[in-house]
Amino acid sequence: MKTTVIVTTYNRPDALDSVVRGFFLQKDLDFDLIIADDGSHRHTTEIISRLKLEAPFEISHVWQEDLGFRAAAIRNKAIKASQGEYLIFTDGDCVPRANFVVNHKKLAEKGYFLSGNRVLLSPNLTREILTNGSGISQWGSWTILRHYWARDINRLLPLLSFTWLMPYRKSSPKRWEGVKTCNFSSWKSDLFEVNGFDEQYEGWGLEDSDLVVRLLKNGVKHKNARQATPMLHLWHPENDRGGLERNGQRLRAIMSSDRIEANVGLKQIDF
Repeated sequence: MKTTVIVTTYNRPDALDSVVRGFFLQKDLDFDLIIADDGSHRHTTEIISRLKLEAPFEISHVWQEDLGFRAAAIRNKAIKASQGEYLIFTDGDCVPRANFVVNHKKLAEKGYFLSGNRVLLSPNLTREILTNGSGISQWGSWTILRHYWARDINRLLPLLSFTWLMPYRKSSPKRWEGVKTCNFSSWKSDLFEVNGFDEQYEGWGLEDSDLVVRLLKNGVKHKNARQATPMLHLWHPENDRGGLERNGQRLRAIMSSDRIEANVGLKQIDF
């Protein structure tokens, strides 16, 4: 199964470096990686150039002009450019544990998309990781417990890895609440059937919920990847949520309709 990992980023090259190096340490390296860049400055390009020289897999860089928060648009460009038949999505501030890719692939199933969750790191621990590096992808149990006891990690349960909970994984096939594209995977063909992300979502929030609702309307079911695909989320200040009400109106409209295709999505990309 040819797989592409898509990492979304914007002007945070130090975090991106830690995230991509986390993918260097995966137990399964049979994938290529696309950095979906929402308009970062040259420092990000310089980091990516160095990472390409060291990577044990192919890295591509897809960039768009900085016109504000347009995660939906840059993810669509990455989907269009991807080589894989199966796509794994994450963000440029979420460091994968070493079993992240192998378990997404192990749980992949026709007719389903996967969603996992994340563990939040404190500002102090994030600063330590970005300054000194700490092999975060391969932390052992005692290191994780030490950081949890120090209150530098907000919870432990997502870091437990169980791929065998199959009945539980399909227990909420219609679930869209809480699904985030920082830990998400789907067959590319399913994304094309719903025209990808809706690029009318600009500003932070709910573009991933819109995608999931349309996938569900098209018969693709939710499969839970929690306790199998853990991510460690590097701290950052909260994003500007000024567009959240407008995006909420869009989401409510799609939920009350029978439309499955994005108004502006993959079909409208011309490159």
